[in-house]
Amino acid sequence: MVASTATQSFNRFSNLWTVAQWNFSIRESVNQGYAHKALLLFREMKQNGLEPNNLTFPSVAKACSKLLDSKYCQIVHTHVVKSGFQSDLFVQTSVVDMYVKCSQLGFAYNVFARMPHRDVASWNSMILGFAQLGFVDRVVDLFHEMGIEGIRADSVTVIGLTQSALSVKDLRMMKSVHSLGIKIGLEIDVSVSNTWIAAYAKCGELGLAETVFDGIDKDLMTAVSWNSLIAGYALFEQCPKAIGFFKKMIHGGFRADLSTILSLLSSCLQPEVLFHGKLIHCHGIQVGCDSDIQVINTLISMYSKCGDISSARYLFDNMLAKTRVSWTAMIAGYSEKGDLDEAMTLFFEMEAVGEKPDLVTVVSLLSGCGQTGALELGKWIDDYSITNGLKDNLIVCNALIDMYAKCGNIDNARELFYAIPEKSLVSWTTLIAGYALNGEFKEALDLFFQMIESRLKPNHVTFLAVLQACNHGGFLEKGWECFNLMTKVFKINPGLDHYSCMANLLGRMGRLKEAFEFIQNMPFKPDAGIWGGLLSSCKIHRNTVIAECVAYRLFELDPQTAGPYVEMANIYASAGKWDRVAEIRTMMKCNKVRKSPGKSIVQVNGKTHEFTVEDRFHPEGFLIYETLENLALHMKE
Repeated sequence: MVASTATQSFNRFSNLWTVAQWNFSIRESVNQGYAHKALLLFREMKQNGLEPNNLTFPSVAKACSKLLDSKYCQIVHTHVVKSGFQSDLFVQTSVVDMYVKCSQLGFAYNVFARMPHRDVASWNSMILGFAQLGFVDRVVDLFHEMGIEGIRADSVTVIGLTQSALSVKDLRMMKSVHSLGIKIGLEIDVSVSNTWIAAYAKCGELGLAETVFDGIDKDLMTAVSWNSLIAGYALFEQCPKAIGFFKKMIHGGFRADLSTILSLLSSCLQPEVLFHGKLIHCHGIQVGCDSDIQVINTLISMYSKCGDISSARYLFDNMLAKTRVSWTAMIAGYSEKGDLDEAMTLFFEMEAVGEKPDLVTVVSLLSGCGQTGALELGKWIDDYSITNGLKDNLIVCNALIDMYAKCGNIDNARELFYAIPEKSLVSWTTLIAGYALNGEFKEALDLFFQMIESRLKPNHVTFLAVLQACNHGGFLEKGWECFNLMTKVFKINPGLDHYSCMANLLGRMGRLKEAFEFIQNMPFKPDAGIWGGLLSSCKIHRNTVIAECVAYRLFELDPQTAGPYVEMANIYASAGKWDRVAEIRTMMKCNKVRKSPGKSIVQVNGKTHEFTVEDRFHPEGFLIYETLENLALHMKE
């Protein structure tokens, strides 16, 4: 009764409201996050016989933008057309912006093109719309047209252009936009500078991001400035740098927020930085964001990737409300560890509680199958993907190609590749790498040149796959051809892995001195992996002189790793230098170096079994070794 009386009173007074009062109520509803209420108020205003004005429609259009409903957009647009404000600049711009935010760029551009007068806000709405959807050519065309009409770019224009350059990671365009911003005096605008920091960082130009950051006036700097730079270093897993800037941020009087903690945790993805990850976890608790679902999910991922799967599981088990991301993070953790039994147990539990696995869940399991060679399980996941409509997704198809190739079933990988209607660069690269892994080196090179002929530009990962094929196939001339193609034609700077492939190829072909000089002249400091490859080549070609130079560099880099000592002892033994073998063994004892036993993983009926050298602890050990002995006797016969 009371509620009915209140409603009647509201309706009676609402009839007396002016348009300005309705506009105020609609605007306040939108600003407070009640977009549906704003539209209901608009309808009631019309029902009360009041006509909206040029201040009503922008608020109503903003409500539609928040709801992301194209049907509401068209209804509001119809009301605008019927009103006398169709040619009002303010109203038209709000309609353009409404369509843009609802990803209806066709409708937005039709309204924009018919506007008799357009100000900078109108142009910015269209530029931002095309930029957010990655239409770089349209963004550039609009910007040129804007200049022809004599409209001066402002900070929003420059942010839109920056986002457009970032969408295709076009560093040249990014630098041009930066120059434009400086030219029109926007380098003092902190929001523009923050956008540049984030864009340069995501393009991998962390030095330029830092330069922009250093150029911000200390009095104007915000937490967003710090977070943008920290996020950049986190993206490239540069944990020490990210933490270094975090410390400076705290000393500068800024407080870490949710974004800071998430970025820092994302930078800790290697076992050696687990201690830093734990410290950030502690700081997250102090800040009060440890109960945030995003933070918990990121913590599960961080602990898993750092090798502390038990801590990840503890966090997971104590979550009050697990999301799909939580389940997927934990499943991915076990998959990366090679524990597919536990990963699949969680997968079935996830389905049992009504949480539907998505493509990320499936891709993480496929990655684990490829890592452990679990072909039968991989085939089951392939069937699951078909049944649940996930195989239509290109990311899942690429993951399946990778899994089949790593499990040695290159025929299935090839068949799947050619069945994809529109192949991405990842598709081509995955099969090239698969061919190289399975010893089909000529096929890998043929596919690479076929890809180039299709006008698809290879990236650094593609070239790494091709160089690995040349390395394992012993194609020295083709190796140099591809290396030069990478550096001189496609202007891609080789990484340490690319140099390592070329050094291994030279070593494999017996050109040990050339390989040694090639490593010394690299623009990077050689790591243990590249020296280890050359040491193996020295063993094959029985070159003790270069082997000694290489081995002692390895002893300096990592004195606790057994591999180089064992390799060098074998080289001396094959040369009959037994006194030097004894010296190496003495060095190992002095440095307390221990050789870890070899390990094999076998999957039978979906269960993973692990064996080490002379392992007699398996429950079926007696039967296994009896069968092996029988097989050995049969082979001798």
